[in-house]
Amino acid sequence: MNKFLAFFCLIMGLSLSAQTVKDFLNIPGPLEIDGTEFLLDWSKQSSATLYLQQYLPRDEEISNFNQLINISYFDKDIDLDEAVRQKVESFQNREKTDKYSKVQVTESPDGTEYIVDGILTETPKTGSPYAEYGIYRFKKITNGNKKYFLIFSYIKRNYSDLRGGVKSLEKQRNKLMELIIDFQIPAISLGANAAEKK
Repeated sequence: MNKFLAFFCLIMGLSLSAQTVKDFLNIPGPLEIDGTEFLLDWSKQSSATLYLQQYLPRDEEISNFNQLINISYFDKDIDLDEAVRQKVESFQNREKTDKYSKVQVTESPDGTEYIVDGILTETPKTGSPYAEYGIYRFKKITNGNKKYFLIFSYIKRNYSDLRGGVKSLEKQRNKLMELIIDFQIPAISLGANAAEKK
């Protein structure tokens, strides 16, 4: 009986913990990409105008995730070209020490959105080395007279030898790019609590 109660309390604790993640952006979930469901795992109001939310597949943890979605929402207008330039430069700086790092930029036909995608590798002090492929959609949003800015990011990692991990991700690039380009970014509305903090 005691074991059952302990197990029950553990499950309840996990459930309550999951419920403490605040959905600042009021995005209906879970998000789904290529049959994988992503659940809201972490969120933060980083400043008066910046909101961050991360989504992970079921049963994955941030410490060793295989896939991740990140949404960075700016409740103000941001210079699109400057934001893209900064991201590209971050990859280019890595190229000086990461022989596998590379980056590409794609512009939408209407010029309202850019996609930066690139590969990097990491050998952390603890944990397994990994190759990481990221796709970052930079998008301006206009609602009446109000302008917003959004960065929708999809990250995929391979924990293996770096060269093999990079090759595997490179083979998946076309499919992943198509999936993320076609993904319908959900409508965003700030919650009342977020608005009160401004």
